Amino acid sequence: MMDIHRILQRLPHRYPILLVDRVIELEKGVRIKALKNVTINEPYFVGHFPHRPVMPGVLMLEALAQAAALLSFETMGLQLDDDVVYYFAGINNARFKRPVEPGDQLTLEIELERTRSGVSKYRGRASVGDELAVEAELMCAMRRITQ
Repeated sequence: MMDIHRILQRLPHRYPILLVDRVIELEKGVRIKALKNVTINEPYFVGHFPHRPVMPGVLMLEALAQAAALLSFETMGLQLDDDVVYYFAGINNARFKRPVEPGDQLTLEIELERTRSGVSKYRGRASVGDELAVEAELMCAMRRITQ
C-alpha cells in the first residue's frame, strides 16, 4: 500500500531513526498496519546489548508513533513540510511483552481513537508473528513551526 519511497515523502525521519519500512494496510481516519524489519545493522545493537542484541522499548514506541503519523498525514492529505512536526504528547499504559531481536519483523498496528485541538489519541500494538511485543496508548500533536 505504501513503499519506502512514499514513506520518505510523508515522514521527516531519516536513517538511523526512520523505523517504518512499509505500510501494508491503511484505512484513512481509522487504522494502519505497517512493518519494521529489524536487522543486526541497526546502530543501537552495538550497545544494547553486545552479548544479546535487543531492540530498545523506546524505539518500538517510536516506530508506533511514526506509523500513527503516517495515518494522520494520509487522513489529512498533508505532504511533508519543513514547517510541520509531529510530536509525542503522551504515552500511557505501555507494556512490553517480548523482546525484539535482529531478524524479527515487527508488525505495527495503530487505531485512531480521536482527534481534538490538533492532538490525536491512538491505540497501538506491535507484534512479531503472532506474539505481542508491545502495546500502548499514544498521544501525538501536529504543530506548525514558526520561524
